[in-house]
Amino acid sequence: MLARIAHELFWLGRNVARAEATARMLDGIFSADLQGRPDDPGLRLTWRSVLRIMSAEQPAQVDRDSVLRALTLDVDNPASVVACIGRAREGARTVRDVISAEMWEAINTTNLTLLEGDLSARLRKGPYSVYGYVRERSALFWGLTNRTMLRDEASAFLQAGGRMESADMVLRMLRVALPQPGDDISWRDGQALALLQATGGFQAFSRSVPGAPDALPVARFLLFERAYPDSVASAVHAVHVALERADHAPSRSEPVLRLSRLVADLEFKQRTSGQDADLARLCEEVQSELALADHDIADRYFAGAVAPGIAIT
Repeated sequence: MLARIAHELFWLGRNVARAEATARMLDGIFSADLQGRPDDPGLRLTWRSVLRIMSAEQPAQVDRDSVLRALTLDVDNPASVVACIGRAREGARTVRDVISAEMWEAINTTNLTLLEGDLSARLRKGPYSVYGYVRERSALFWGLTNRTMLRDEASAFLQAGGRMESADMVLRMLRVALPQPGDDISWRDGQALALLQATGGFQAFSRSVPGAPDALPVARFLLFERAYPDSVASAVHAVHVALERADHAPSRSEPVLRLSRLVADLEFKQRTSGQDADLARLCEEVQSELALADHDIADRYFAGAVAPGIAIT
């Protein structure tokens, strides 16, 4: 496969996954904001922290409406939902002869629908309808990918990009939400529920973990639970499997080997890590490893071409 095509497929997957994850996060934190109390110190996923998660500029005045507009409608903001879908549409147009016609129609229709009409009015009236639409269209795209696209190296790069973005998004949220060593902040139900709502994992967590959602079990669930598709461990494993399928010599592939070590390390840490501070540090380490894997992927498969990502500092 041409490096240019592999690169476009990888970033098509990342942009679709980024739009879905951003929509899910904004919808979840919007719901948590409506339900929360202003004096709850456990609720750290605030609107200012959302900007930090997305590495966006921090203005002096931050309120709910301005953040929702910036991360949903602003076409000049690369982290916004509309911008991500627009980039995904352009990527899909470039590789129309590789993906199925149904996949192209799904992403093209999504882009046109978001650009037509007064989306700003819909956002003011009810953000849920906008974010629900993005989630549903993203699910349609991935469903069509599984049912209509040939399972070859092209679909492997597409899946690898999507799963890489899923892991990165969860890690960015955890790094902002988790108390850092020395922080005098208790973990309360508000924080735990905000995390679950922002990742769409409430139902899965309720079925997997008995008892009320406390923050430490929620954080461990989002990091380690391989049975939950959007956990970090599950996403990293999926990227590893996809690249093994795409690479002609996986045993000599630096990104495959790096991801294999990361999968094993996460499994080991699940058994040994029991302290809150360990999780905050582990999130930083895993995100650093994923950034290195991203560069390894670009060097091995894309002839060094790297699309600008969103990093957290």
